[in-house]
Amino acid sequence: MKVVIFAGGRGTRLAEETQIRPKPMVQIGGFPIIWHIMKIYSHYGFNDFVICLGYLGNSIKEYFINYRMHCSDITIDLSRNEVQYQSDRSEPWRITLVDTGIDSSTAERLHRVRAHIGTETFLLTYGDGVGDVDVHQLVAAHRAGGRQATMTIVRPPARFGSTIVEEDRVVSFLEKPQAHEGLINGGFFVLEPSVIDFIDPDATGWEYQPLQRIVEAGQLTAYIHTGFWHAMDTVRDKIHLEQLWHTGTAPWKVWEG
Repeated sequence: MKVVIFAGGRGTRLAEETQIRPKPMVQIGGFPIIWHIMKIYSHYGFNDFVICLGYLGNSIKEYFINYRMHCSDITIDLSRNEVQYQSDRSEPWRITLVDTGIDSSTAERLHRVRAHIGTETFLLTYGDGVGDVDVHQLVAAHRAGGRQATMTIVRPPARFGSTIVEEDRVVSFLEKPQAHEGLINGGFFVLEPSVIDFIDPDATGWEYQPLQRIVEAGQLTAYIHTGFWHAMDTVRDKIHLEQLWHTGTAPWKVWEG
């Protein structure tokens, strides 16, 4: 089962980082966030990726072409023109990198990788959100639902922390609890290839016209995820995810090592 990742947007709300790199290449704990996303899927045995490139897409190509070098200790012998890898890190990944246009919408990007998806059920997510989603359970829910599409629904973290008050006394702080109301699209889709037929060539975004059409056709199953989920939209989000990673409390790190 292939995993399609949207990785072409400009990430304007994270401009401090994305002026020089695409949003999926912004690092958390020394690794691009797209690496964290791929590690989640790989943990569940999904290792065939189709990445939809756009803005500064060549930097994503360069990272994966030179992945072994980026992730290993090396000895360079200039006189012999040799490179020896002293600690060789590798992943069982097959990665197809597709230029889907600098300013394309997410719907256009999905439409443009159709030939790489084939005729089998596939997975889809965004290149900026992590969570401890059990992908096996997600796929099982899709099979049980019997519809063309399944979308992971999450309750987003609150924008700010909460203060707990009793009468006129502050008794505790709660750092970024989940919002009490509203469920949102958390990515982590399971889709049949036929969903691409819902996309018009000039569709503004996968989240709008195509998904709305799928809903109207009664073909969208909700998979409600009550665990951790967080998108990296702002510098504040990046700092929060970094803190979780460096304190060893990153809930999305479902893999070993």
